[in-house]
Amino acid sequence: MPLLGWSITALYFLVLMLQSNKIQTNVIKTMILVSGLFGVTWAPTSILMLLVSFHYEITISEIGVHIILSIAYFYICANPFIYATKFDPVRRVLLRLIPCKKNTQPLESVDNT
Repeated sequence: MPLLGWSITALYFLVLMLQSNKIQTNVIKTMILVSGLFGVTWAPTSILMLLVSFHYEITISEIGVHIILSIAYFYICANPFIYATKFDPVRRVLLRLIPCKKNTQPLESVDNT
């Protein structure tokens, strides 16, 4: 009987460790995605500013400047959506904020006190 207790305890800790590894993997993937998107979207602006700071003769139309800045601002707009789709706690909070979402609880579990 004591052997069974140790087996259950070992299994419990194995499950906790696997869940922890899954969470760590999810966080690492999200950080790589966010960092990569940051680098791609802000690179044109950074390169342009670097060239301007070195007094390099560069001619970009006003529309080109707006496009470069729009690409950079896309990151600012996309960032919250990345976190909302990748992290379960953020997703749960956002889903609770949606007023038109149907209640998924069965009727017998609703407390009428």
